[in-house]
Amino acid sequence: MDTKRWQLLISGRVQGVYYRASAEQKASTLGLTGYARNLPNGRVEIVAEGPEDRLKQLETWCAEGPPDARVDAVDITTSTPTGEFSDFSVR
Repeated sequence: MDTKRWQLLISGRVQGVYYRASAEQKASTLGLTGYARNLPNGRVEIVAEGPEDRLKQLETWCAEGPPDARVDAVDITTSTPTGEFSDFSVR
């Protein structure tokens, strides 16, 4: 399994709409590790590690988000995986 690390920055109405907790559920279901957190600028940051096909599934989910969210953009940056995470959490 070739592990990748993606940072996803999600903008729109993504805070206060259960986005992070929903992302945690989705990422955990996909077997990804990492975290989701709110940023001061109103975006949500997700850092996830796992197989690329599962990261793409997470990206697809992030573009829609939970029912009350309105996602305007998902920006992705890739980097070298660190293996620092044992699960996926909300910060």
